[in-house]
Amino acid sequence: MSSDDQRRSLAQYLAGLTDDALADLLAERPDLASPPPQGTGVLAQRALAPASLTLAGENLDVLSVAVLEQALALGVRRSPHNSHVTADDIVAAIADRADPDEIRARIDLLLRRAILWLDDEWLRSGGQADAALPWKAYHLTGPASHRTTDEVAALVDELDDRQRELLQTLSRGPALGRSRDAAPDADPAAPIPRLIAAGLLDRIDDQTVELPPTVGALLRSEPPLRTNDLRPPQLHDPGAKPRFAARAVDDAAGGEALELIRHMTSLLTALGNTPAAVLRSGALGVRELRRLAKVTGLDQKRLALLVELAGYLRLVDAGFPDPPPANDTGEQVFAPTPAADTWLHQPRERQWAALLDTWLRMPRRAWQVGEPDRDGSAMAALSSELHDSYAPTQRHLILGVLADAQPAVNLTPESVTAALHWHRPRQLRRFGLRLVRETLDEARQLGVVAHGALTSVGRAASTEGDPDEVEATTLKAMHAALPEPVDHFLTQADLTLTVPGPMTPELAEQVELVADLESGGAASVYRISEDSVRRALDAGRSSSELIAMFTTHSRTPVPQSLTYLIEDVGRKHGQLRVGIAASFIRCEDAATMTAVLRSPAAEHLALRALAPTVAVSPSEVRDVIDQLRAAGFAPSGEDSSGTLVDLRQRGSRVDVARQRRHPAPRRTAPSREQLTIVVSRMRSHDRADAATPAPTTRSTPVRATGGGESATALIQLALRANRRLRVGYVNAQGSASRHVVTPRTLGAGQLVAAEEGSDDDQHFSLHRITSVELLDA
Repeated sequence: MSSDDQRRSLAQYLAGLTDDALADLLAERPDLASPPPQGTGVLAQRALAPASLTLAGENLDVLSVAVLEQALALGVRRSPHNSHVTADDIVAAIADRADPDEIRARIDLLLRRAILWLDDEWLRSGGQADAALPWKAYHLTGPASHRTTDEVAALVDELDDRQRELLQTLSRGPALGRSRDAAPDADPAAPIPRLIAAGLLDRIDDQTVELPPTVGALLRSEPPLRTNDLRPPQLHDPGAKPRFAARAVDDAAGGEALELIRHMTSLLTALGNTPAAVLRSGALGVRELRRLAKVTGLDQKRLALLVELAGYLRLVDAGFPDPPPANDTGEQVFAPTPAADTWLHQPRERQWAALLDTWLRMPRRAWQVGEPDRDGSAMAALSSELHDSYAPTQRHLILGVLADAQPAVNLTPESVTAALHWHRPRQLRRFGLRLVRETLDEARQLGVVAHGALTSVGRAASTEGDPDEVEATTLKAMHAALPEPVDHFLTQADLTLTVPGPMTPELAEQVELVADLESGGAASVYRISEDSVRRALDAGRSSSELIAMFTTHSRTPVPQSLTYLIEDVGRKHGQLRVGIAASFIRCEDAATMTAVLRSPAAEHLALRALAPTVAVSPSEVRDVIDQLRAAGFAPSGEDSSGTLVDLRQRGSRVDVARQRRHPAPRRTAPSREQLTIVVSRMRSHDRADAATPAPTTRSTPVRATGGGESATALIQLALRANRRLRVGYVNAQGSASRHVVTPRTLGAGQLVAAEEGSDDDQHFSLHRITSVELLDA
């Protein structure tokens, strides 16, 4: 069939569909509805365009591709006189490799998307239908398609070095290759003809060959695409039992979330204390990443994910630090932003939700940090080289496969990859085994996957629907997955605290003030030392308050050694009082003040005694305290009223002009109501095109252009004779349309008319009418 014959045949098929079926077509292929097509003829022309067919085949599964290949191989493009292919023919051709009901369902899908259509009872397709296929050759219906993967692997193992090298090249790059040896009359002893004869390459034309997807997957050591069996691969054995209860899976997710939050807090603290240098490319270098790994005790891969999440969430950004760090160079650095303080004070489920939402929509791949780029240099964190706009889509598709499995059943990366290849053969090269494995590992760190299964949080977060409802459901699942916070700990004789779970915010603030984290996890261990007790006293706590806190919250008796430590440090602490004069030092013990004035710090601080117990210094309060501590004293700070003040360093912050990233509005599909309007307009165009104009006479004009006097006269004539009109109209949005109407009234600059196919009267402004034509009675 010629292209015009194909367009007319498809237009006739579309015109015979119901309005609901046309709306379904536009829902399946939304690109056809924008802008609204002027009739089914225009719709057919768009549906046959290669670009539109490519979009229509974007998410066809392997069985759908096999059905389309078989339909094309049986010759549905030929003229009706030479091709009599029916759905039964296609079912019979591949019924040995798939369920007949599933094959018919795929034929219905291709008909619903107008990739195929019916001409009487025969199947037809356009000349560019190949554009809907994920490859050029017919890999699923060709002579080699009935081979098992073991048979293909055996053929690959028998290749010589030159043949294997050629196939390896095609497996790493584009599957299409050009060679003069691809012609049928080429030397049969050459490598290319031998590979074609063995079925390990497919000939496209005299100079082009294509690597079959099964062969490419085997060479890349990935799960091969089965062509001898077109049924979907099983994610797990049908009788597989969950290794863990669903509650255990969610509990593991909650534990991972707590670790993620704790590690993010450590990163923000480390960058606040010592900001990281910014490379000339604007990225965070590998050397700085190693330094942060040493400070935080985290491995670089984990740290890279945290940095990417913090950077995209704007918890960390480049700027000039305030206050400047001790080693300030005057250049921009990576440091926490004020948004980090907001995140640090949120409830844990809100912190978790912010990190998870960022990971789901972040167009970056954190696991590639440190890998060589095209030039062989290591890719840096927060660099533009890690950007990939398709990354969020891939994460959602991978989680979608996990959602199809039985709850709490472990899935391997290999089974997930095989399922993705079957459902999305067009993206076969985009879903490599390593990408799936690394994405699942990141999902585990985010609490989306645990024990190889999708968690309740992952299931809720990956659900499509109203964003507010999805957020509420996700937060509810997070709250249920997180362990209940505890308000107690176990004090040990070796001056350690064991906390059996996450602490309440009030208790966490007090414990982290007086003790240092020694090991995290489900049960955290903190160690109390002389320095940690002094830190708490510096923050304004008294020794009696610290002992009371331990007595109240400890489920074990407070060891005497801990009480002695707190009282001993408390006796020495605060004898010296440092205030603001520039700075002053006061001490109730004159002997201690004398020792201070004789120390090396006195000269450096330019101390001057005002009284036996009072001295002043021109240095800042922070410098005075640091110098006195370096000299062996234990001063504390006070304000003008004599109250102890918290002088702990809060770390540097950067103020940036860039705002926190918000999710880009998703391109929503047209609603059913909008599609119904588009279908109604197409029907109106079709009726207008099919209407027969009235015969022309000298006395009676049958056509007028514009909405002037001639058009008005023609409308008045139709009103008197009760005749139909074909009206050309441009609405307020500039969209042109044609309508077959019967005029009702004309006045006030408007034509009120009943349109064929509609029960409602339509209103047409005369100045927007482009043409009026009198139709045959």
